[in-house]
Amino acid sequence: MKYPDLETFLNTSGSVLAKGPVAMVFAEDAVELDTTLRHTRHSGFRTVLCFVRDDYVMPADLEDKVHRIAFDLTVEDAVPNAVNKVIEAAPGVWLYYCYNAEYLFYPYCETRSIGELLAFHTEERRDAMLTYVVDLYAGDLDRCPNAVSLDEAFLDKTGYYALARPDPANHNHPKERQLDFFGGLRWRYEEHVPQDRRKIDRIGLFRAKPELRLLSNHTFNDEEYNTYACPWHNNITASIVSFRTAKALKRNPGSTFDIRSFRWHNSAPFEWHSRQLLDLGLMEPGQWF
Repeated sequence: MKYPDLETFLNTSGSVLAKGPVAMVFAEDAVELDTTLRHTRHSGFRTVLCFVRDDYVMPADLEDKVHRIAFDLTVEDAVPNAVNKVIEAAPGVWLYYCYNAEYLFYPYCETRSIGELLAFHTEERRDAMLTYVVDLYAGDLDRCPNAVSLDEAFLDKTGYYALARPDPANHNHPKERQLDFFGGLRWRYEEHVPQDRRKIDRIGLFRAKPELRLLSNHTFNDEEYNTYACPWHNNITASIVSFRTAKALKRNPGSTFDIRSFRWHNSAPFEWHSRQLLDLGLMEPGQWF
């Protein structure tokens, strides 16, 4: 299941996108790509698409379980353009997208599948779910110079906040049920992060429909998709725990020598369990009990 480009996949994959949920994993490099793919499959996604460089060697246990699509992430807006093409090809299907070294967690994910989560969310007449991108980082950068360690991963247990999202079309008044969320490494090392990349909110789970478009800032052209809850009560939110920011900060020559350790007094070992994220307020179950 290997394709030379996305167009070939869309033209020859048959009914692969007819039923979801479908996950799209975009590989910026090979770091923990295999564990990301395995975690995504274990979550219960019916189909997993892997967008990766053509020279990547796929592990044998994943070759016949993942649809591999040759892809160049260095092209401007490569990810939103690819997501939008999949949206066009899969109307009505629930989709998810992430990068390598990112792992989706949602309330009760240890005992409930992604299909159960999205079935309940659909019953609440919601077509999108807010996900918080929670930074993970290695506890010892001397032993893990790329800042990635699944065995000794840490996260910030405090320092998260939200600001009203202004609406330029309405004299910058706050948008209804929309907030910009900040925290983690993008907040602590904001001098090394461009202002337009400091937010940690992402509409990571959503249902495709005609004319829906993902924008480059991880929001959609349909404003209701960008809301964190419906008008009546709070809805489920999820977390994508991610080494992506830590990896970038240590790879970037402008920041790597300024960072000897990501750990601070508010660091905590990541337990790889949804209960920790619920307790820290980094996702919530809404009305799902």
